[in-house]
Amino acid sequence: MIRTALYPGSFDPLTNGHIDILQAAFGLADRVIVAVGRHPTKSGLLDIDKRIALIEEVAGPLAESSEVTLEVLSFDNLVVDLAQEVGATILIRGLRDGTDLDYEMQMVGMNRTMAHWLQTVFVPASPHHRHITATLVRQIAAMGGDIGPFVPASAADAVRVALASR
Repeated sequence: MIRTALYPGSFDPLTNGHIDILQAAFGLADRVIVAVGRHPTKSGLLDIDKRIALIEEVAGPLAESSEVTLEVLSFDNLVVDLAQEVGATILIRGLRDGTDLDYEMQMVGMNRTMAHWLQTVFVPASPHHRHITATLVRQIAAMGGDIGPFVPASAADAVRVALASR
């Protein structure tokens, strides 16, 4: 039986923290689906297609070396509905701190009520990635700071291009 995990998020931009969580997910499932969310009221720094391409470029080789099937797609519906559509029974969520846990526990309750078959697995961020958030990365980049320590090189390049075109 193939274990399918779903890792949803905005990934705007893809960070080293996201990669950290993904590598852990590769040890938990045979098939990992990264789902890039489209938020109806937000426009991201990077367009959805660019985010998907970055995830495939950076995480693809890691999945391959872990002998895991990686799929990357976009979604604009409920995570539980997407999980059912793709056959995922595991929902991957990264935790940086207690604030994340409080929020994620609320989501677990809501998701379990709607989809009792979907098991949330919390993956703690590695200590050297715990401080990284995509929001802070965007803020640093917008103010001309170096985001290189926080994101893969291709993501840093994509952010620079996106900011220069605004």
